[in-house]
Amino acid sequence: MRIVGPIIAVCALAGIAWLGTGPLSLYTLFGVIIPYCAFAAFVVGFIIRILNWGRSAVPFRIPTTAGQEKSLPWIKQNKLDNPSSKAGVVGRMALEVLFFRSLFRNASTEKTEDGIAIGSAKWLWLFALIFHWSMLIIVLRHFRLFLDPIPAWITALEGLDGMFQIGLPVIYLTDLGIVAGITFLFIRRVVVPRIRYISQTIDYFPLVLLFGIALAGIIMRYFTKVDMSAVKELTLGLVRFTPQATVTEPIFYIHIFLVCCLLVYFPWSKLMHAGGIFLSPTRNMANNSRAVRHVNPWNYEVKKHTYEEYENENWEKMQALGLPLDYEHVKEEEPPAEAEAGAAEGAPEAANTEDSEG
Repeated sequence: MRIVGPIIAVCALAGIAWLGTGPLSLYTLFGVIIPYCAFAAFVVGFIIRILNWGRSAVPFRIPTTAGQEKSLPWIKQNKLDNPSSKAGVVGRMALEVLFFRSLFRNASTEKTEDGIAIGSAKWLWLFALIFHWSMLIIVLRHFRLFLDPIPAWITALEGLDGMFQIGLPVIYLTDLGIVAGITFLFIRRVVVPRIRYISQTIDYFPLVLLFGIALAGIIMRYFTKVDMSAVKELTLGLVRFTPQATVTEPIFYIHIFLVCCLLVYFPWSKLMHAGGIFLSPTRNMANNSRAVRHVNPWNYEVKKHTYEEYENENWEKMQALGLPLDYEHVKEEEPPAEAEAGAAEGAPEAANTEDSEG
């Protein structure tokens, strides 16, 4: 059910979009209202998650160290795996975000008859890189629908993506790449026993949803033709807040509705690692604890009770128990209570004596 459930859910979402824009013709709802609400939910949810992470305390400097730290002058430092400066942190983050450097260096461990075998995990790195870069380029290509005139860099990106032209329409490499990447990641979770054991519904659902979005887009481009002038009019209207839902093909609204579901789901899912990686203290901090004292900026004022104050309050008890004292203490002399009481009692008697003599 962990695998079948997400497939049924995505098919149901596609069916809702088909029903709403096919027999019911609710073009404004699926083409205008839902996209606006989904985008607003995405922005608000993204900001909330970032703010919550930003308010999290970082009491210690805990960067992941995988190389020689900065030490003596004649010992070579690994400035990327163990950065001690902001420039090193930026370089490390750039390689991590753009090229998945830590995943490239990852190794797989398997138990064999002869013991433990450690092998390469480059296939995961390769298909993960293909998937993420394909998805990024596809998103950037889609900006042509929201901008008029179309910037030159988008046209150049499209030309580079379709450089291996095979017939018409042009087959984009990213269309093949995103399908290949999603398929590999899904099959890996199903086939590898230890990965399948820890995989839950929330791990399969994003993959199936992304595959549904890609499949609907591929069908629109290569099989079922859509009026692109009407699509351009709708997308520009959404940007200018003057939308007109003139597109009538249900496959377009299926694609849009699945994208809207992804936008709403994104901030509250594991997909949020796209923003969370920049706030990870194991990546965005320099390992300079020996050179710079790390002070937690979230520290609040704490009422301190020093040992001197403690000893001043309890020195008599400590002295009676034979405990050593670090400070000198002088016992304050208290006025004798009996003398004061006697003086108080003698005063009335003296007054009575004077009265009797008088």
